[in-house]
This record gives sequence, C-alpha cells and structure tokens, in this order.
Amino acid sequence: MSFEPIDLTKIKTYPLKERKNKVKIEDFIDLDLFYGNFLDYFNSMPSILAANDLREVSNLIVNAYNNKKPVILAMGAHVIKCGLSPLIIELMKKKIITAIAFNGAGAIHDFEISYIGETSEDVAENIIEGVFGMAEESPQLINEAINNCLEKEIGIGQAIAEKIISLNCPYKEYSILYQGLQLQIPITIHVAIGTDIIHQHKNCNGAALGKGSFHDFKIFANQIIKLDEGGVYLNIGSAVILPEVFLKALTIARNLGNKVCSFTTVNFDRILHYRPKVNVIQRPTQEGGSGFSLIGHHEIMIPLLAKLILEKIKLLG
Repeated sequence: MSFEPIDLTKIKTYPLKERKNKVKIEDFIDLDLFYGNFLDYFNSMPSILAANDLREVSNLIVNAYNNKKPVILAMGAHVIKCGLSPLIIELMKKKIITAIAFNGAGAIHDFEISYIGETSEDVAENIIEGVFGMAEESPQLINEAINNCLEKEIGIGQAIAEKIISLNCPYKEYSILYQGLQLQIPITIHVAIGTDIIHQHKNCNGAALGKGSFHDFKIFANQIIKLDEGGVYLNIGSAVILPEVFLKALTIARNLGNKVCSFTTVNFDRILHYRPKVNVIQRPTQEGGSGFSLIGHHEIMIPLLAKLILEKIKLLG
C-alpha cells in the first residue's frame, strides 16, 4: 500500500487566452440599454442561458406570427390562478395564440372567474371538513354544460363557453373559453376522470365527460398538424396530462401522413418535470426543430415573454 502523494509538478497547463469560454464580457448586461425602452432593456440582458433562450423563443413566435403559422398554448390551471387570463386573451385577440388546450381544472377556474370574478378555494382548510370542491354552483353548472356533449357534437370547451353565454356571466370578458368562442379560436379541454372537483357531484356524467373530452382531443390533434414548418407549441404549467395528450396527438398527426417537423416546443414551469422534458422538449423535435425549457414563476415569465413578442411585432409594423 502506497501513502505517497501524487506529484503535481509535472502538470501541463496552457495560456488562459487559449481556453474556450462560455461566458464573455460582451455578453454581460448592457447598462446603457438597460435604462432605455423595453426592447433596449431586454436586449441589455446577458446573452447567456435562459435570457438567450427567452430571446430566441420570442423571435420564433414572432416568425410564426409573421408567417401565419400556429402558436398553440397548452396550459394548466395555475396560469389562470396567477392572474394571467387578460394577457392570454390579449394574445388571442392579436392573433398570436391560435389554439389553446386546458386540463379540466383550467376550465373550472376559467368558468368561476366568469361567474363570480373569483376562483381557487383554500384546499388545505376545506379538505379537513370534507367540503373541498363542494361549492354548489360551479360544479352544478359546469356539469350541466358538459352533459350537453351527449346530445350535441361539441367538445367540453365549446359546451362551457356556450354555458357562460347563456348565463350571461358578469365577468365573461375575463374568460378564455368565452373569448375563444367569440374569436373562433379552438379551446379544447382534456379531462382525467377523478381529478376535478366537478367529478364529486351527483350530476356528473362520465359518458359526457368522455365524449366531450374525446371530441376536443380530435380537434386538438387537427391543430397539431398545422405546426409543421415553423409553428410553436407552448406548454405552461402542465406536468403530466397535457404533455401526454400532446405526444398522442402528434403521433396521430404523423400516422395520418403529416410530417409535422421543424417546429418549436417550449416548456414553462417552476421546475422541469420528466414528461414535459421528454414529451414536449425532446421527443417531438428529435427529427427537426428545437425545444426550450424556461424555468420560473408564470406571473413573471409569461408577461415578460408577451411584452417582448408584442414590442417586436409593433417594431416590425
């Protein structure tokens, strides 16, 4: 057994200036631009890591808009709970977002906002007494809407939007579902039975949920076809359901003879989960295109991206 230390005197070195470096001073924050207008402010950010990715994602969305390619948004309920519905609606009105997919919870929060201007109960408090999800009106009315899917060839997204109109909900202007129907932008709802508060109530009909959600899935799959050659797919705040739905819809699109390549996928979330990583960022773009992961709070990241997109579009005239 040897206890002799290694001899470091023979280590070979090379000049620092010859080393390839990832960070350069020209990529540092530019304070002159920082104090200018918004685009100058953003361009002052370092050309490094997430700031560079956000810059590139905004460019790709602007390119999609200019080339009349789709920008499809898949979003979990927290996007609404973070207060971002007006911004999503603004991007819809400006024809930047061309289709939206919700999970079941997203539809519930959107309806409640339209109905009473509030949403998101205290789950920790209400679960103790067994009253979590037991408020009367929203499950009753949403299930009534979904049950219409049994008789009509419509999806859950359209059914709830029509319910909002029939009730003349006082805050309907804040509803993404309502605005989607007004603007003729497809809003699809993708439900996992047993995950949502409306499934706890006596007028919930599993057959209607299945029929309506399946109808929406087929609408969604038809939108995915359009991503080919320049479209953008955004997954914001859905870690499981919507990444799985996306992968299956993409498979259907390609199985039916559509290439659906050379598009961009972006995942926004507070942490990077397995399914968004593989089902949104990696697998769909492996034959061409690019995938991005941008980590951060929705209430900060999405307004930043939206402002950047809108300013660039305005600059282009």
